[in-house]
Amino acid sequence: MVNQNRKLFFLVALPRSGNTLFTSIMNQNPEIAATANSITLEIMKDLFLLKDTDVFKNYPDHKSLDNVLDNVFTNYYQQWPQRIIIDRGPVMTKANFDVMQKHFKPGFKCIVLLRDLMEVFASYMKWYTENPNAFPNRYDCKNDEEKLLMLMNNDGAIVKDLKAIKNSYNYPNICHFIRYNDMITDPEKVFKELYKFLKEPYYPHYFENLKQVNINDIEYDDTVVGKNMHTIRPTIKKETNNYIVPKSIRERYGHIKI
Repeated sequence: MVNQNRKLFFLVALPRSGNTLFTSIMNQNPEIAATANSITLEIMKDLFLLKDTDVFKNYPDHKSLDNVLDNVFTNYYQQWPQRIIIDRGPVMTKANFDVMQKHFKPGFKCIVLLRDLMEVFASYMKWYTENPNAFPNRYDCKNDEEKLLMLMNNDGAIVKDLKAIKNSYNYPNICHFIRYNDMITDPEKVFKELYKFLKEPYYPHYFENLKQVNINDIEYDDTVVGKNMHTIRPTIKKETNNYIVPKSIRERYGHIKI
């Protein structure tokens, strides 16, 4: 049964910028489901691209296909018991934003997590060095520079999320920005401000003895991407990271400010 009072928000963030921590904390509230990296925007894109096919052009029934697009999120989350969904995906890229503006009739707002790109790179380096089965190690990359360049491919998550974050600055009326370091150092203040944006009463979150992400009895299967990709520490604290991003990467991407 469709929850008529359901509210949908989006989470836009680079990988390694606190997504899993954010999700674990928000999901303490039984009214909220902050998702893992979601496929919903990919569903929207694939459906929309059907309009470029010969079959559709041969019989261009826009109204019927638009009806499917209009109801993707309603149908996808139909069986979820939570009243508030925070769907993680790069909704603020120009292409995604345009499709959503047309087909998600209630309108939407998004939460944007911000972390310095060099810190994201260093976090990746620590993770894939300490976990040999991490996906960046599965390719024929000889060193950190090649691995980080591979991660910055145009079809990868980092580039898509960078584009989404950049465009989100053009829409401050629908976006709420959270800096990763603020979430780590003063989480209660950050989440109280977030609830004001959600227009919901604050839920008394706890920031110790945190649980790994489990949404509707489904957990991450990190054999796909590599061990500990989505493992969080039980207590919020600043990560010790002594990994140094290669000079060539800093020179190439250091101008990107988030």
